[in-house]
Amino acid sequence: MRDAQKPNQFTLNNLLSRLKEGRFVVPDFQREFEWKPWDISDLMRSIFLDYYVGSLLLWKGKEENFDALACEPIYGHTGAGSSEHIVLDGQQRLTALYYACVAPDVPLPDRANRAIYFIRVDRFMREEYDDAFSYDWKTKRLEKLTQDPSIQYEEHIFPLSVIGAGGWAMPTWVQGYMKHWQEKTAEARELGNDEDAELFQVHADNAEKFGEELKSLTEQYQLSYIELDKDLGLDKICDIFTQINSKGVRLDVFDLLNALLKPRDLQLKFMWRKARGRLEFVDSSKLNVYILQVMSILKQAYCSPKYLYYLMPGHQKTIRTPDGKTEKEVLVHTTDEFVALWDTSVTALERAIKMLRHPQEFGVTSSKYLPYVSILPAFSSLQEHVRTLPADRRLDGQRKVRFWYWAAIFTSRYSGSVESTAARDFQNVKSWIDDDSKEPPLIQEFKTRFKNLELRRETKYGSSIYNGIFNLLVLNGARDWITGNIPENELLDDHHIVPASWGDANLQDRSVHSILNRTPLLDETNRHVIRDKLPNAYLPELIAKNGESRVRAILESHLISPAAFDILMREGFSASDFEEFINERQRTCVEAIESLLIKERLDLSPDLRDLDERIEIAELSLRAKIETALSAQEDVFPQHVMEKVRQRLNRAQRKNPAFDKDYYATMGGMLEFCDLQELKDIILAKANWQEFVGIYNSKEDLSKRVDQLAEIRNGIRHSRTIDAVSRKDGEAALTWFEAVNKNV
Repeated sequence: MRDAQKPNQFTLNNLLSRLKEGRFVVPDFQREFEWKPWDISDLMRSIFLDYYVGSLLLWKGKEENFDALACEPIYGHTGAGSSEHIVLDGQQRLTALYYACVAPDVPLPDRANRAIYFIRVDRFMREEYDDAFSYDWKTKRLEKLTQDPSIQYEEHIFPLSVIGAGGWAMPTWVQGYMKHWQEKTAEARELGNDEDAELFQVHADNAEKFGEELKSLTEQYQLSYIELDKDLGLDKICDIFTQINSKGVRLDVFDLLNALLKPRDLQLKFMWRKARGRLEFVDSSKLNVYILQVMSILKQAYCSPKYLYYLMPGHQKTIRTPDGKTEKEVLVHTTDEFVALWDTSVTALERAIKMLRHPQEFGVTSSKYLPYVSILPAFSSLQEHVRTLPADRRLDGQRKVRFWYWAAIFTSRYSGSVESTAARDFQNVKSWIDDDSKEPPLIQEFKTRFKNLELRRETKYGSSIYNGIFNLLVLNGARDWITGNIPENELLDDHHIVPASWGDANLQDRSVHSILNRTPLLDETNRHVIRDKLPNAYLPELIAKNGESRVRAILESHLISPAAFDILMREGFSASDFEEFINERQRTCVEAIESLLIKERLDLSPDLRDLDERIEIAELSLRAKIETALSAQEDVFPQHVMEKVRQRLNRAQRKNPAFDKDYYATMGGMLEFCDLQELKDIILAKANWQEFVGIYNSKEDLSKRVDQLAEIRNGIRHSRTIDAVSRKDGEAALTWFEAVNKNV
């Protein structure tokens, strides 16, 4: 009988060599390379952990077959190739491996930039595998990192392209990494920094172990393949391919757990059918898996597929104790315990969805405006954790969960590998709830990046930022243009302010569909008010019926500022007017993110928001006066103030890699880290007061007014009830400061 198929294996080294030589080609009937950036990272994780990643099906090629199937090289491969095998099954895996380890200088499909893949060696050696494998987009900083091994050594970043480089590249990198930490160990010992020396020595020892891991992996890890005979007919090859793709029904982790739990009399599918109706607001095929992920996060703070199997009753999990030993533990002991945990998780998801839908909590009017379905496991688990806190800590816990949620939305955090992100976020936010000093890096990233949001590009619901802005408009109390009332959540949809038909005829891009030209309106309002009319036609009609001040107030609830309103009213509204309107609404939306989310005024009533903004202006005025009066002097900060400022600066620097040390070494930068009472102490210091006596007249007056201001500020910021006397005192202090500022 003909030798129609031969099973065999490639070592990783051998496979990478063949990929670089262009031995593998893809027939035209194969789909394009479709894997997402995080899928590539997951494959590399599986290979490094010695997991089975499936077999390849290859057809030993010959010239006539290469031509007949219009074969092309693996995505990213350039230059001449030595075509040998036609890939029938395994194209995505082979391409992912090539892209990660050879690092061709081409962007991923549907992406503007190239991605670079790497391993965080320190995390890998601590067996923190979920966080050890990562990627980043090509930037100037990343380009510098890839070209400078010393930065790689210092940051424990091993580029996977070192493996693909072949030759002595890998042992050279490992030796350089080990030498780097050996030298740092010796330096620390010379300086008497024993603690640092001990840590650096661990890194040096781990370098050697990591090198052994790499050698073993590249030489011994094998990918199996089946090679079909080159003389098989083309018709048979196409039939084989069709059979593979029609019968390859993928089982997800829910299906596998359902099968494993059946012998224990647990019918997971029946449990899901009972729970599904409670979560029907969210349209997602993954909700059954999300229940399992919430169970896993609540039980062990992780939720990637391998951790879900530890939820099986009686299943043992190996854990590493702080002293380096390993122990066995059982997370779920009985089937009854499994069912109880399932019920808790379903209820947690149900509560979380209700909270997201609330028009004064998160403003998700329908499932299509939920920024991320994939954020549900982390959000639900955090909400459930807050419910377990003592009553006096829940308010602060909710505040921090809310801040994290909006930070995740506006940094597009859940667009990548979500299981490891959800687990990391749960742990980080939980630690932050327990300790204010452990603010997650994401929060600082949000505070830094929100001003650079390019909302013009957000042209279709479904993206996290588009939906996030829509939700924010709902939360801001966007009122109906006809009745002036806040409509029921479910009735709202996003409609164009300047009609789409006008934009299609007058604009060169899709900006007419941007979230900056859309707002929550009733369908009825859109049909009866806007239709296809420009704002300069329909706004005068509204004004005639309701008065200009009322119409302006309603549009301000939609973050359409007075300046934007005036632009919309212009005669002969043109493309340049539209551009001006879009820019103005961008400014207003970004200001709303800062005021409502960054400065956490979302939960305040409109009058308290106004009061808080006035207090902020008074505080900024104090800072400005101090900087102006004392900029030429030295040591203007009292010692106790200076100590607190330095502590805060150090914490901020640790959290934020982009921290501007030069700016925050200046007086203006340090003043940003002072509270009201500390600003008062700086002004009243004996050496400084002479510079301010002409402004504030008496120390007693200034001290009293700052105390009153601080009292009402703290009441607002910590959601405490503000009694009538404190409020009147605070407002009187504000009036005093505003009068002083006016007279100076």
